Amino acid sequence: MNEQGKWRVQIACNLNARLGNDHADQDHPPQPPISKYTQNEINSIANDAVAILETYTFEDGKGDDDEFASRLKACVCIYRKEKKFYNVAKKIQSLKQRIIDISRKRDTYGITNINSTNAGEGPSHQSAMVRTLRRTTSYVDDQDYNFVGLQDVVQKLLAQLLKADPRRSVLSIHGMGGLGKTTLARKLYTSPDILNTFRTRAWICVSQEYNTMDLLRNIIKSFQGRTKETLDLLERMTEGDLEIYLRDLLKERKYLVMVDDVWQKEAWDSLKRAFPDSKNGSRVIITTREEDVVEREDDIGFVHKLRFLSQEESWDLFRKKLLDVRSMVPEMESLAKDMVEKCRGLPLAIIVLSGLLSHKKGLNEWQKVKDHLWKNIKEDKSIEISNILSLSYNDLSTALKQCFLYFGIFPEDQVVGADNIIWLWMAERFIPRGEEIMEDVAEGFLNELIRRSLVQVADTFWERVIACRVHDLHHDLAIQKALEVNFFDIYDPRSHSISSLCIRHGIHSQGKRYFSLDLSNLKLRSIMFFDPGSLYHLKLLRLRGLSALPSSIGNLKNLQTLVVDAGRYTFQLPRETADLMNLRHLVARYSKPLAHIHKLTRLQVLEGVGCDQLKDVDLVDLVNLRELSMFHISKSYSLNNISSLKTLSTLTLFCTGRIEKLHHLFPNSINMMLLENSKLTEDPMPILGMLPNLRNLILEDAYEGKEIMCSDNSFSQLEFLHLRDLEKLERWDFGTGAMPLIKGLGIDDCPNLKEIPERMKYVERLKWNYML
Repeated sequence: MNEQGKWRVQIACNLNARLGNDHADQDHPPQPPISKYTQNEINSIANDAVAILETYTFEDGKGDDDEFASRLKACVCIYRKEKKFYNVAKKIQSLKQRIIDISRKRDTYGITNINSTNAGEGPSHQSAMVRTLRRTTSYVDDQDYNFVGLQDVVQKLLAQLLKADPRRSVLSIHGMGGLGKTTLARKLYTSPDILNTFRTRAWICVSQEYNTMDLLRNIIKSFQGRTKETLDLLERMTEGDLEIYLRDLLKERKYLVMVDDVWQKEAWDSLKRAFPDSKNGSRVIITTREEDVVEREDDIGFVHKLRFLSQEESWDLFRKKLLDVRSMVPEMESLAKDMVEKCRGLPLAIIVLSGLLSHKKGLNEWQKVKDHLWKNIKEDKSIEISNILSLSYNDLSTALKQCFLYFGIFPEDQVVGADNIIWLWMAERFIPRGEEIMEDVAEGFLNELIRRSLVQVADTFWERVIACRVHDLHHDLAIQKALEVNFFDIYDPRSHSISSLCIRHGIHSQGKRYFSLDLSNLKLRSIMFFDPGSLYHLKLLRLRGLSALPSSIGNLKNLQTLVVDAGRYTFQLPRETADLMNLRHLVARYSKPLAHIHKLTRLQVLEGVGCDQLKDVDLVDLVNLRELSMFHISKSYSLNNISSLKTLSTLTLFCTGRIEKLHHLFPNSINMMLLENSKLTEDPMPILGMLPNLRNLILEDAYEGKEIMCSDNSFSQLEFLHLRDLEKLERWDFGTGAMPLIKGLGIDDCPNLKEIPERMKYVERLKWNYML
């Protein structure tokens, strides 16, 4: 890292350390409170400092490859460039004066240790935390805990939804926040019986601040897709038009609509007219905290009020979420039972408490948590859920606080891809830089938030979290804490305003109106709309519906992630893409060969590349590439150049017909592999079985032979295997000691395979729809 980079990171870390002042650790006495105004000043200075240093680095790094042209240009433009550096110096001087002013306020109000961090969070602690959280093993959240006390309820409500009543009926689930309404509804919505019964389904989240037209549009898009024609049509419609359009769309279908988090009667009244009753057994599910939203409805089919957990169920839930039950000595168990009892059967409070205590070691630390919670209990009442949530948030390190707060910028109940949130955290510099790979550290941070029950798992793939969300109460907490320190702001189209102090803007609706705001003087960092003069700060760019990118893409020197979704089609990447020297993730199905791709030495992920783009490329310089996805692999293409990718861990190969055979030069580092449509005539198992780190393997329409052979001691690390569309396969020979670690097996559309090896009969069967 150059000197400017070191200064930038140091200033950002030092000044942003004030994201939270409260500490659960009582060994570190609280400092005098810092006013919200002072906190905002600190964050504003940090943002300005980062922007100034990046601007200086950008200006200083400008130049031409031609030395003579560079010198000539410098002579001609010397005044202009020096003026820019003079302006940078002036801004730095202004920052210094602002810091002096804050220092004077600190002395005036007696504030000490303004840069204190969470307990023990010095440089050595940060380094140790990174090592602890780096990705060493996969992580899957145990979903069973979500249904303590709900198993019988699920069956009862499924019966209501599936009963033979042709009338459109409404199932309402109500109860206070944190009882598990959405969890229960999601269990119903994804039930195999529901999936088989209702081919037309949609899920919408209403929340407190709702817009009926947006809700109707979202339901229509869920049913009809998001083509440009549909989107343009919906934008031109009035609310009445949208209601009629949706009714016409649904009147011939048997549908299920999930309406989550309804706060007001008016919200449901404005929607229900659009759901026709065609006497075909259609259903609507509503979740709400307010009983009066549903109590007066004459067309309600069934109302279920969620109950609180019993003491026994509460303790069972707590123990299921505790990371290490065995370390809980009797004295700690007694403390825990006291705290769990005060949760009064509220599941969310219990799992967050369990996640918090899982990271507190020993009796003394558990006692401190109890003492902190007991301070806020009035008389013999229960612990307020907000107190537990705040305590769990305050227990996070500064870096984890930032990562958690970032979830608040997404709309409520939004499912977020794990890769997306990780790439965003990296673009924001929340992830410490060091010897560890940033992607690994970021995934460790995500898993840590999950273990603390601050983030929920939405989907997994082979024991890896691939999608997540936050509970709406956690979402509220993230927004509250973010607004306190100007971490981000959400555009409000009603007031047509947004904070000028925030470098992160979120736009949830009416984005076109946002363009009419004056953005020219803002230092925006985390939004898809930027002032054209400031795009060199951009770290992540995601685009849809393009056939080509302009050559100016090469100006985005700080870009780390480029994702282009062209649908079923390919598009062209300009040769200037190879100038993005900081690019780590390139996800794009592009058709034109990308010259000098070997220059992108920081690439971690290369997805969607056609084999023609790599056939003449020496990949030896891509020393950091870990994920490679290729398509259009044909018989004439050699896979030999993949052997030079010594750090490759995930390999996906989509073929366009038969290829000759697999070569013996796959990197030993591969642990996940998908081979599709290769139509091999030679058994691939002898080659694949020798890969020493292969843990996950999918073969889909990959082999046309009648027999596969897994030789003795082959596939030594394989955990998951899926065979699909191997139509001619008849026999599977299995050597001694093969696949000793296998955990899951999927076999689909292999009609002639009548028998599998004896030991594989006891391995858990995987469903194909789970794998995708």
